Amino acid sequence: MPKLDTRRAEILERLADHVLAHGLSASSLRPLAKAAGTSDRMLLYYFADKAEMMTATLGVIAMRIMAAMEARKAPEPLPFEQLLPIMLDAIVDDEMWPFMRVWLEIASLAANGDAFYRAVGEQLGRGFLAWGAAQIDAPDIAQQQRDAARMLVMAEGMVVLKSLGLDGDARAAFGLA
Repeated sequence: MPKLDTRRAEILERLADHVLAHGLSASSLRPLAKAAGTSDRMLLYYFADKAEMMTATLGVIAMRIMAAMEARKAPEPLPFEQLLPIMLDAIVDDEMWPFMRVWLEIASLAANGDAFYRAVGEQLGRGFLAWGAAQIDAPDIAQQQRDAARMLVMAEGMVVLKSLGLDGDARAAFGLA
């Protein structure tokens, strides 16, 4: 890998760390440059613009969350009723919470009309739906897809309730500890 690509990859890891720790709202150019250990001008040397930088950073975050979810998946597909509590428990786990906070910010920005974050959110959501469907043992693909959508809807509810301090209630609703 050329030195420029190696440095860009290192910067992206630092940017992802910053966004996960501080959120999108605290990720203007200067704080991102500081997190990357460079100046804002040098930071833009590695990216065409902030949109490209954020797209690449969110790509790193998406890869991290998928790796975390892969590590928690069952060895083989499970029926929806068995898989749901496992996935819901994983999603609201403290290790996953930084990812979920960023997801909430993306959803909020998209809901407020930000086309960039709507596209990013749709891509992430579709990725989760595809991943979730592959984890579900169902009689056919259509049922897997419906169950994956149900799981995403329930997971979103869990994330929102946790963000409001109601995670105990959400966990109790599904019989989770």
